[in-house]
Amino acid sequence: MVVDEARFESLVDDALDSIPDALFAAMDNVVVLIADRHPEEADLLGLYEGVALTERDTTYSGFLPDTITIYRGALCDFCSSEEQLIHEVAVTVIHEIAHHFGIEEHTLHALGWG
Repeated sequence: MVVDEARFESLVDDALDSIPDALFAAMDNVVVLIADRHPEEADLLGLYEGVALTERDTTYSGFLPDTITIYRGALCDFCSSEEQLIHEVAVTVIHEIAHHFGIEEHTLHALGWG
């Protein structure tokens, strides 16, 4: 599946727009980025890096923003249709945002967001 950068960015924006306002407002000090591929794990669809909200305490100050990176090339390789790509982008965005809220990998898989 091949999708240009602008269309992929639009799909990520649509996925972010699907997040309920109250949940989106609770996100703190996090940025969503798009890259082609993870430099060490080419098949990785997305990655959250940072300090989850559940791990932050009174000493959390002065940190650079957490990052959620969505990997366009890996997602395009994973999908065979635009409908599947739309779905997988949304699942990946929600999955990585869930990590920002402290939800662990095994829980996400059990809930069908793996």
